[in-house]
Formats: sequence, structure tokens, C-alpha cells
Amino acid sequence: MTSPDTSPAETPAGPEPLPFEELSVPVPGGDLAVLRWAAADPGAPTVLALHGITANGLSWGPVARRLAGRATLVAPDLRGRAGSRDLPGPYGIAAHADDAAWAAEALGLRRPVLAGHSMGAFTAALAAVRHPGRFGPLLLVDGGLGFPAPTHLSPDELMTAVIGPAMDRLSMTFRDRAAYRAFWRVHPAFAQRWTREVDAYIQRDLVGEEPAMRSSCRLEAVRTDGVGLFEEDVLAAIRRLPSPATLLWAERGLMDEPQGLYDEERLARAALDGTGVTPVRAPGTNHYTVLTGDQGAALVADLLLKAADGAAGR
Repeated sequence: MTSPDTSPAETPAGPEPLPFEELSVPVPGGDLAVLRWAAADPGAPTVLALHGITANGLSWGPVARRLAGRATLVAPDLRGRAGSRDLPGPYGIAAHADDAAWAAEALGLRRPVLAGHSMGAFTAALAAVRHPGRFGPLLLVDGGLGFPAPTHLSPDELMTAVIGPAMDRLSMTFRDRAAYRAFWRVHPAFAQRWTREVDAYIQRDLVGEEPAMRSSCRLEAVRTDGVGLFEEDVLAAIRRLPSPATLLWAERGLMDEPQGLYDEERLARAALDGTGVTPVRAPGTNHYTVLTGDQGAALVADLLLKAADGAAGR
């Protein structure tokens, strides 16, 4: 499938993306690409941040800028995406969780705050359970709390239900970067919220040569990871966390629809009392802008700093 012939979109708004350092961290099968925004003070806290199912580490760029040098932010491209595209399987939530632990050890991170968005939140929860003592408090951003899968759907149908049109783009080609930008600019979640930081994050996903560029995400990895979100140990992880966690939930959904992944009623039915998980609403955000929008990224940065301060005070 080829993208339509669209003209380049207007110049994005907002500040330039914050520069970062890109590292290579050895993990089973090869090297994991890791983005790092260093704090001004070498003694500042560190956050290890995990991205969503078809995203990459640069999705955390807006949060890094709003941390304003008060913490070091480390965000890997997960196995099968962007700079880690060539890492082979096995894929799956457990594999990403173990990669996070490998990265923390290789980089000498001592109980960093562990954060994750969407699939990355499920990965963070499972990493904390599989590697107790490795990580500090958790911030789960619009993810981490799951529900059993509908039994009547095939794996691909399940993926479409979970991530919608994001699945379609993995089989598309784009004639150039402007076409990829135009494709994303009409996405309801970004249509009125496009910035230079969002543009940089989206462009990091594009690989190949004109006129047949494509998403860096390996379809096998996305399918395996998506189905893995419904595995018993992944669903149970949020109730077995060894450290306190905050679940920051967006008011609106993946397509900016009024119903988000979570709401007060769903969270009440989930009965999180006694789990150490504190739900916090992110007003005025959808599933994407809770991380990439001004309001959402500022709230995420504030919660990360509070988590780090709380851990330091214990």
C-alpha cells in the first residue's frame, strides 16, 4: 500500500526539540539504541522511560524538555523499532522488560524512576516485577492496567482493535518525509496539536529510501507485543508491583474520542486499592498528547520529579 500524493504540511509550531545523546547498549542479540537527555547536575535523579507499541524513544522528548535539566531521562528505542529495528526476536513484553533491566545495568542506573507510556507502561510494570530491586517508583502513563482480550478476535483483529490505524501504516510506503508528515498531520489526536517535537518523534520512525520509505516498526514485533499485552503475567503485574506507582490516565482516546482507555468507572471496577497504585487524571489530553502535548508533558515531568523526590526521602 502506498501513501497518497499529498503536499508538505506547514512548518510545525513550538520550540526546537531538545538535543540528546544516542547510546548503544548491549542486550541479548545485539545493541539497543538508547536516547539520553542528561541533567545539569550529575547527582540529579534518573528516569528510564519506555515508549508505546509503534513509537520510539523520541516520544519522550517533550517530557525531557520540561524536566529542564532537573533529571536525566533515558529512553530506549525498544527492540524492533527505530534505532533498535535490527535487534532480532524473541519479542514480547517480557523481552522488553528484560531489555530495560539490561539497559539499567549497562548504564549504571541505581534504582531509577521507571516510566512507561501505553505498551511501555505494561512493560514497566512487568520489568518491576521481574527485576525487583532494580528500579524505583513507577509512573504508568495511560497504560499498565489491562483487561482480558475478547476471545472471538484473531490476533490481527485484536491488534486493529488495540491500536487502530497505527497498524495499517506498518504495511504502507511513503514517497518522502513530507508525505509521512502529511499522513500523521490528519490523525485526530495530532491534527490541532502538531509541534516540532512531535514532528521529530514521528520522523525518527521513518526508514528506507525515497520513493518507498516506511515505518521502522517490524510487523512481527508489533504483532507479538500486542498479543502479549493480554498474557496473564502482564495483566497481573500492576497488582504485584514492588514499588509505589502512579497511573496517569488521559481523558480522551487514541483517536481523540471522548472515551479514553480509562475513566473513573473503569478504574473503580479495577479495584486498585491496596496495590500501591494511585490513579491521576490528565485533563485535556488524549492517549498521545498526554505524553507529547504541552499540558500532558508538563504533568508527566512534574510527576516524575515528585516520584524521584519521594524515593530519595525514603
